[in-house]
Amino acid sequence: MKKLIVLFLLINCAVYAKPMNFVFILADDLGIKDIGAEGSIFHETPNLDALAKSSARFTDGYSTCQVCSPSRASIMLGQFPATHGITEYIGAPSGLRWKRNTKVMPAEYVRALPAEDMTIAEAMKTAGYKTFFTGKWHLGGEGSYPEDHGFDINVGGYERGGPYGNGKEAGFFSPYGNPKMKDGPDGESLSVRLGMETAKFIEANKDEKFFAFMSFYAVHAPIQTTRSLWEKYRAKAEKMGLVENDKRFIFDRTQAVRQVQDNPVYAGMMESMDEGVGVVLKKLKELGLDKNTVVIFTSDNGGVSSGDAYATACLPLRGGKGRQWEGGIRQPFYIHVPGIADEEKFIGVPATGADFYPTILDLAGLELKPAQHVDGLSLKAAMQGKEMPKRDLFWHYPHYGNQGGEPSSIIRSGQWKLIHYYEDGRKELYKISDDIGEQNDLASSHPEKAQELAKKLKSWLEEKQAKFPEKDKRYNAQKAAVSLKNKEQGQMKSLEKSHANYLNKDYKGNPKQRSNGYLEPR
Repeated sequence: MKKLIVLFLLINCAVYAKPMNFVFILADDLGIKDIGAEGSIFHETPNLDALAKSSARFTDGYSTCQVCSPSRASIMLGQFPATHGITEYIGAPSGLRWKRNTKVMPAEYVRALPAEDMTIAEAMKTAGYKTFFTGKWHLGGEGSYPEDHGFDINVGGYERGGPYGNGKEAGFFSPYGNPKMKDGPDGESLSVRLGMETAKFIEANKDEKFFAFMSFYAVHAPIQTTRSLWEKYRAKAEKMGLVENDKRFIFDRTQAVRQVQDNPVYAGMMESMDEGVGVVLKKLKELGLDKNTVVIFTSDNGGVSSGDAYATACLPLRGGKGRQWEGGIRQPFYIHVPGIADEEKFIGVPATGADFYPTILDLAGLELKPAQHVDGLSLKAAMQGKEMPKRDLFWHYPHYGNQGGEPSSIIRSGQWKLIHYYEDGRKELYKISDDIGEQNDLASSHPEKAQELAKKLKSWLEEKQAKFPEKDKRYNAQKAAVSLKNKEQGQMKSLEKSHANYLNKDYKGNPKQRSNGYLEPR
């Protein structure tokens, strides 16, 4: 009997001694409020909902920037954008190449992931992990692809920031025109394909320890879905009484902002992306790897409520992608860890994309690399219920967002958030715990707090040797005022009409080209 007990214990220890595998799932332009588990009643995301309910959910989780390339670089390097220098999406104009009539010229920025830095993939590979990347990269071109930064396999990752391929026919359905990924059967879903590629890698390496990074191109524009999914969500919108709504937008300072989730094309994209997640989770369970695989899910920036396809609403958060308010930077932040965080637990510790690097190393039992992930902290202790060191969080975006964002820097200290604007030096102060929608600027009523945070922010930017926008002598204030007025009047009318059309029973999509609103006929 004693021998049987000893044998049982040895087998048990062997099971739990297995090294942790890692699957990192990154969505593109997905807002936290797009997910059912986070409150969306229009989008259907059963696989993400299930992951959320079996994970540590960091309720104050953030991307390190309101646009993609900077926040993606932060995940790879464990650094804030002001540290690694990629402060704007790669490809955006800066300095004198900036042609818009604005008060300042956007600052210069680094245009590829620095080769001298060790990425999380390189750290894992050095530790004996098989490494895999699929989907959106957007962190540099030739010489700075995923395979140049520690990934053994790269399927679909190159310099483009969307599923644009090399021609007009690119998009979310095959043929993709992606030089780093073979086309599938005509009409194949890109999001599901990325899930299948990840599942294939997992199966091929089930007896090895692996680090898989699945980086969706969804739900970035162009918004596209199948006709059947459009019909499903069009019917759902009608049932919810959303079809006759004629007040989908407000104009918030610089641009129109969507206020309701009712776009059936975007909802179809959400379902397809969720299906891609499900393919991977199912494969892990099928192989018994769910017992020793960490699964992480987040988004690179907020949902697109302004600009691009104006596809979703981020309420009660203000703004969305490209903007300096919570809608642009607050993200879903799920970490499922067998034995540590495999049941739903809400954690209020503020966390950012720079924290993933040290957290992954810590969960893998590897030595941390503080000289590399200088702005990140391991969140393992928080998931174990232990106290975390208090710290301030910082953002630096000296650029104009295509979605109406303004050049600014941010500090969050406790529940206080200060935004400093570079056009005129003004400041906004919000107490996030009382005002998640950032409607009450307290800068004038709490000048001491504003001054305290401004001083901290200035000191941090100086320490990082951050780059700043410069005054643009080409700026014409009168033309800018006329342009803003015309924009407000024209945008509101045009957007209300075009977005009502998505719900028209006779809506045909864009059958001649794969642009916003395209419906795949199959």
